[in-house]
Amino acid sequence: MAKGRQQAAWEFFGELLKERREAAGLSQNDLGARVFVSGAYIGLFEQGVRKPQPDVAKRFDEVLQTGGIFERTWRKLIDKSPYAEYFHQVAELEGVATKICEFAPTVIPGLLQTPEYARAVTIAANPFATEAYVEEKVTARIDRAAILKDATRPEYWVVLHENAVRTPVGGAAAMGAQLDHILTLTRQRWVLVTVLPCAAGAHASMDGSLRLMEFEDQPPTAYTETAFSGTLLDDPTVVKRAQRAYDLLRVAALSPEASLALIESAAEDFRRCASTT
Repeated sequence: MAKGRQQAAWEFFGELLKERREAAGLSQNDLGARVFVSGAYIGLFEQGVRKPQPDVAKRFDEVLQTGGIFERTWRKLIDKSPYAEYFHQVAELEGVATKICEFAPTVIPGLLQTPEYARAVTIAANPFATEAYVEEKVTARIDRAAILKDATRPEYWVVLHENAVRTPVGGAAAMGAQLDHILTLTRQRWVLVTVLPCAAGAHASMDGSLRLMEFEDQPPTAYTETAFSGTLLDDPTVVKRAQRAYDLLRVAALSPEASLALIESAAEDFRRCASTT
């Protein structure tokens, strides 16, 4: 489903929610209290700005006595998304974020990936996948990166662990091109990249990647991801802890200038290796 049509479908979901809520004589705060979210979030769901989690959609059905329409509609929309179920909402939020701060411990973040790198990562995780599946995943990932070229692009801060810079994903030539791509984006000031060196030892996010997102008129969120699952967090206390962890990562990272020099050196090493094979 094209992004525009998918957004229109979520807006229909929101309109239906508003219609059923009002028919039940409930305010946004009333419904929010019954499904364990704030009234403000109900408003965002009704506008199609935010997408509910599956358990919230199910509770809509229970509270509004709709016979499962919200859960069924939610699943149909998710099935048409090119992203994993746990990531689809994160991809949507990227498009409206004003600031994104990301820590990548092992793999270059999707927003920075080249097609060759994205393809290698996809095949590594899905060695028996069809070519159509691989192309769909790669295209979806590259399409996401369009937000960095938009006039309203978010501030994008990235802390890369040195492991992500040194691991030759897709081979030396592909990795050299990947690092050159990051250098280009950095020099164009579309992204600010720093590197957490291996010598830093233990760090504040040892369990996986971390992403923080801020918005114009929504509360900030945190997203954590491991190999097979991800969790979107919006509890203010938890988000504050995640923000502190990211601050600690930035303190431990190299300066932007030193990080750029490290990435340039690694890119040159990969290019040299590729030319001798």
